[in-house]
Amino acid sequence: MFDGYDSCSEDTSSSSSSEESEEEVAPLPSNLPIIKNNGQVYTYPDGKSGMATCEMCGMVGVRDAFYSKTKRFCSVSCSRSYSSNSKKASILARLQVTGKPPTKKAKVLQKQPLVAKLAAYAQYQATLQNQAKTKAAVSMEGFSWGNYINSNSFIAAPVTCFKHAPMGTCWGDISENVRVEVPNTDCSLPTKVFWIAGIVKLAGYNALLRYEGFENDSALDFWCNICGSDIHPVGWCAASGKPLVPPRTIQHKYTNWKAFLVKRLTGAKTLPPDFSQKVSESMQYPFKPCMRVEVVDKRHLCRTRVAVVESVIGGRLRLVYEESEDRTDDFWCHMHSPLIHHIGWSRSIGHRFKRSDITKKQDGHFDTPPHLFAKVKEVDQSGEWFKEGMKLEAIDPLNLSTICVATIRKVLADGFLMIGIDGSEAADGSDWFCYHATSPSIFPVGFCEINMIELTPPRGYTKLPFKWFDYLRETGSIAAPVKLFNKDVPNHGFRVGMKLEAVDLMEPRLICVATVTRIIHRLLRIHFDGWEEEYDQWVDCESPDLYPVGWCQLTGYQLQPPASQSSRENQSASSKQKKKAKSQQYKGHKKMTTLQLKEELLDGEDYNFLQGASDQESNGSANFYIKQEP
Repeated sequence: MFDGYDSCSEDTSSSSSSEESEEEVAPLPSNLPIIKNNGQVYTYPDGKSGMATCEMCGMVGVRDAFYSKTKRFCSVSCSRSYSSNSKKASILARLQVTGKPPTKKAKVLQKQPLVAKLAAYAQYQATLQNQAKTKAAVSMEGFSWGNYINSNSFIAAPVTCFKHAPMGTCWGDISENVRVEVPNTDCSLPTKVFWIAGIVKLAGYNALLRYEGFENDSALDFWCNICGSDIHPVGWCAASGKPLVPPRTIQHKYTNWKAFLVKRLTGAKTLPPDFSQKVSESMQYPFKPCMRVEVVDKRHLCRTRVAVVESVIGGRLRLVYEESEDRTDDFWCHMHSPLIHHIGWSRSIGHRFKRSDITKKQDGHFDTPPHLFAKVKEVDQSGEWFKEGMKLEAIDPLNLSTICVATIRKVLADGFLMIGIDGSEAADGSDWFCYHATSPSIFPVGFCEINMIELTPPRGYTKLPFKWFDYLRETGSIAAPVKLFNKDVPNHGFRVGMKLEAVDLMEPRLICVATVTRIIHRLLRIHFDGWEEEYDQWVDCESPDLYPVGWCQLTGYQLQPPASQSSRENQSASSKQKKKAKSQQYKGHKKMTTLQLKEELLDGEDYNFLQGASDQESNGSANFYIKQEP
């Protein structure tokens, strides 16, 4: 295991020459007689006696202030660059600008008044400062999960919570104190060398690593993606013939590093030998460009359309509607999303479908095999089943922060239902949406009350507080039987406060930094960091639109960082404002209070509430629905 250890020493001696410690200053315009020397700037207005020209950059100044004995260069930087490859580039650039190469003879600048020269220099310095501020502002906006978690002591959801994500089902017991072999960045050798590091903290795919030998010293701790190509199990260097070299900072601590490693690593855990192979295999996706699917029409939720897979990133599909001539009319979703189906699905279950104007498939396009799509649980519709007109509670797909009073508008085949939000439905039913009977996004009457969630009543309903019994009697409706709903609660592992990366389902091309703020059995309340609570979304714990920390980095998808106060105020025509507009469409009425648990219902229809824990962190099944007594 330790044959890869290389005891070669590095030349860590530092040069005593002032050349190594001298700070480089940004180059100044050639039209100013400015000399850089030991960090100071000299201005000579006369431009006459004792002048010299830098052979590297062409700057003219007082000879005594030039660098080196020969006074050929204006600074250490130019002296070093003269003998490097940048000399040729600099001379070519100078030829292009002035048409003349730099000469060894001193040139006398055109005389200018002292005030003008000082003003020009002051303006130049101001420009440099502005550029520095601009660069600093840009770098401040760069987002790092490691810094974000460290500075706030956050906890990320473990990879095992995301079965659809790479390594979600084969993560194993990767945890703190697992050892890996990683590149040694504290090294001045010309070749790439490695050293052993231990996991100090895990955050999704990201791990905070500390080189062996640093003990409790966190000075050189660093974050990396554990699924990255430079992370290897202990023993990989020996098998690959790569050198193990201790970091320069601690090289003096031990004389026998091989013995140190044997002692430290005996009994320690490392990654499985085939870890990188498993990562690669878990990132192979069966969906390919040019495949045709049926997907929900984002403008009319009640129907589906044909779309073509344009690209696949980490299992997420960019679908372009088949009739889009410029290929900009697209829709993003995961390949396991319940919103996509095989060609012919709509006809098979009786779902509305928009026929394409394209009479035949375009060259290269082909139908996606049906077995690639997510399977839904089989249900028995022969006995007691959902009926049109039954009432229930459902997550509003156009305002995912709310659970609303809803009605079953149509019963389709294979357990699918068309649902409408009471008080907000279009006359033609164009805003009905399709949920399967086992969907975790629909709930029996009383679910919100039992779990202390605010239920959004029908728009315009004035009899407050909203009472289900009164509403059912007024509308002449019945509640959908509780036993027909999905009551399975998996051991998902999520906890309140955990960080993750989540799709903004109101703008599904965006994946944002997010937090779990509530857990109602299998239902998660997802908050987008930096945004108001009105943008929160209710999402199922097994939703394919949730990802571990580091997923975007691993797959190459762009992550949206937490919104700052200024971005929230100034982000005009942004996706978030689009979402707010959609949200406000359903907020024309004042938010209503839910049923009060202490209030007794009228006689005649008895509802016994089985109290379930709200925001509980325990997993497993629970009685949290209303039980209807005969």
